[in-house]
Amino acid sequence: MEAIAKLKNVPSSPRKMRLVADMIRGQKVSKALGILRYQPQAGAALLEKLVLSAVANWQQKNEDERAEDADLYVKTIFVDGGRMLKRLRPAPQGRGHRIRKRSNHVTIVIESAAGALTVAPVVSTENAA
Repeated sequence: MEAIAKLKNVPSSPRKMRLVADMIRGQKVSKALGILRYQPQAGAALLEKLVLSAVANWQQKNEDERAEDADLYVKTIFVDGGRMLKRLRPAPQGRGHRIRKRSNHVTIVIESAAGALTVAPVVSTENAA
């Protein structure tokens, strides 16, 4: 089973958030939370809350299982650009330079490692000849 959590309109550039998101892609949830806890970037605290939200969403779907026993990992995480606020900054000789204040949207998908295992179809060798 997988669970999804989204964080929208984060007031930082997508590039800065992608640097933090790349650190936890494919990691186990417990390790990802440990990584995010000690990162100095501002986006790390927001991503930590997002991972905890995804775990809570997974727990809501699977009430009979414990999150600690499920061996959850970060299946997918991606950062998209959000809306851009455009402002003017005074520049020399009466001009104005455009300042683009970027934002981003983050989506995370976590999945149980047991749920990720798929059973391969059995191929019969009787009719192979």
